[in-house]
Amino acid sequence: MGGSTDGHIEAYRLTVLQDAGAYPSMGAFLPYLTRMMASGVYDIAAVECETTSVVTNTTPTVAYRGAGRPEATAAIERAVDLFAAEIGLDPADVRRRNLIDADRFPFTTPTGTEYDVGAYAEALDRVLASAGYDELRAEQRRRRTAGDPKALGLGLSVYVEVTAGPSASSEHARVEMRPEGGAVVYTGPSPHGQGHETSWAMIAADELGIDPALIEVVHGDTDLVPSGGGTMGSRSLQLGGSAVLTASRAVVEQARSIAATLLEAEPDDVQLATSSGTFHVAGVPTVLRSWADVVDAAGDAGLAADSEFEASAPTFPFGAHLVVVEVDTETGAVHLDRVVAVDDAGRVLNPLLAEGQRHGGIAQGVAQALFEEILYDDDGNPITSTLAEYMFPSSAEFPTFQLVDQETPTPINPLGAKGIGESGTIGSTPAVQNAVIDAVAHLGVRHIDMPCSPERVWQAIQSARRS
Repeated sequence: MGGSTDGHIEAYRLTVLQDAGAYPSMGAFLPYLTRMMASGVYDIAAVECETTSVVTNTTPTVAYRGAGRPEATAAIERAVDLFAAEIGLDPADVRRRNLIDADRFPFTTPTGTEYDVGAYAEALDRVLASAGYDELRAEQRRRRTAGDPKALGLGLSVYVEVTAGPSASSEHARVEMRPEGGAVVYTGPSPHGQGHETSWAMIAADELGIDPALIEVVHGDTDLVPSGGGTMGSRSLQLGGSAVLTASRAVVEQARSIAATLLEAEPDDVQLATSSGTFHVAGVPTVLRSWADVVDAAGDAGLAADSEFEASAPTFPFGAHLVVVEVDTETGAVHLDRVVAVDDAGRVLNPLLAEGQRHGGIAQGVAQALFEEILYDDDGNPITSTLAEYMFPSSAEFPTFQLVDQETPTPINPLGAKGIGESGTIGSTPAVQNAVIDAVAHLGVRHIDMPCSPERVWQAIQSARRS
């Protein structure tokens, strides 16, 4: 990374050496996504990215909660911290000076990626204010002046990632009304814990004006659902959910025509009162027809609509994370004190489901930064092959995450939604690593590789002291 002493970044070069493992399939492809997101949230004039994938006799590398995007964020967020340290400026100030302005979107990066919409400075300001950044820096200075062996570290990460990408994609949905006034939603994406049944029922219920409890969601049955791209790449809500939305709206339009006959009116004059799930003529709310009436009038043909929603482009969620750690400079032990996170995924449909995704993502990002690592001996034998040797955190290692809300709807789909499943991992990993290094930077430590284990932290401190 190169730039001026006033903190403006002018050039960035990223070299990626990807270990694809013994059977290079997805692993060899992942650097493409890293290159897509190489410049992150920053407006940098000159960006160069060179990638090489290699085959080794190790476990195959596959897509895992982020899939190429965490690497891009980890690289540039470490580089920004190193750049800030080199010129003696606060890392938050350097980030703010180089963020892409909110009025520049859609924005095309030097690697050819077009971001849909973003409010990066707002995310950074929200996380700094929520964490009390100035007060934390003051406490850090106090500890350093006092020679406190428990050093305080602050780590920042401002990130952007791609979801439902890297190219345009589509999903299928079908909404079919039942005689009693309920509905069935057939969907292509098959959930494995993401809560599609709840979300899809909410979307259809809002459009149809019926109780979500009366809506059944069917997935994974190829006799009933003709196509589906699957649940991956944080794509389901913006594609599958949008398909449910457009199919629901199509059913309503069919129903308005049938209700018009029942009400002896023109279809354009018929309205659906979503608060009660009844049809009436505009200006005459007392004469009503229910969904059951309309379905009965539809006869054997029934009342159903299919939708194949195709997005014109992927979407780009973003956010900012601030992590506070305490490092015991005598042992290298790291204690995670606070995680404050803004994860902007556009319009949020179900806050509880989004919160769960953020919790899981942050936990996995912290695990990468502090614990998880696959190791081999000199002969290529795995030495972290069981959970007795492979380190991972439990809930006891985590503080309560402080989640700060922000919504910047995307114009790419009618829901205004972006993906949320991987954002927490992408934002938290470099924030934790930066926090650990920041805690011991006053001792001369410049960098520590992930995972920042007590041994690595202690060795970095000893090496800096010897220097």
